[in-house]
Formats: sequence, structure tokens, C-alpha cells
Amino acid sequence: MQVLVDSSVWIDYFKSGQHSQQLDVLIQENLVVTNEIILSELIPFLRLKNQRKVTGMLEKILRLHLDIDWKEIREYQFRCIKRGINGVGIPDLIIAQNAIQHICPIYSLESHFEDIYEILDFDLF
Repeated sequence: MQVLVDSSVWIDYFKSGQHSQQLDVLIQENLVVTNEIILSELIPFLRLKNQRKVTGMLEKILRLHLDIDWKEIREYQFRCIKRGINGVGIPDLIIAQNAIQHICPIYSLESHFEDIYEILDFDLF
């Protein structure tokens, strides 16, 4: 089972954080996938810090195709707001939609994914 690893996990990983071992296992098992939104959140900062090796590694990870259904994104936003969850950004709703489309869990350290996973019916790693 592939796992869509959110930028929050990568940032923790680059800082040798507490979730490094879990991500190491996923990398070793070749289970990590990404998408263009996650890469767009990470790569510009890494380029600014001249982290070519890390940027190159991220560029090689299998990318899930983004097929954004904007009507569905608006519905997701509606469901979140209706439940009083107002702080979820559109990029994270697109990441959730992408995980749903490709039937893979999201690995994130962001608490709002925990807030919305039951509403939007995706799995967390």
C-alpha cells in the first residue's frame, strides 16, 4: 500500500524529528508517493537552502496524478465548515481528494487531517 506523505512529515524528517524512523521504513519499502502540491510546498525552500541532493531525491518519488474536481473540493469545504472546521486550506483538501482518488492513506503531522478524515472518508497512516 502506497502512502501519500505530507510536507509536514518531510519537514520533520529533514530536521531528524521523532517521525524519522517511520518515514525511513516507508522509503526503504518503496511505499512513499507524493504529488505536485506537496513538492511545491517543499522544493522552493530546499532550493533556497541549496539542498540539491534532497531536492533530487524528492523529484524521483512517484507522483500521484492530480485530477482536481473543483465541485467536489467545494463540497469538501462545505462539509468541513458545516462541522465547524474552518481552518482547512484548499491545498489540503486537494491532497485529501488526491488520496481518495488513488486509495492511499495520508501520512501527516497536521492535526486538521485528523479533524477531516472521517468527514471526507480517507485513511490516515
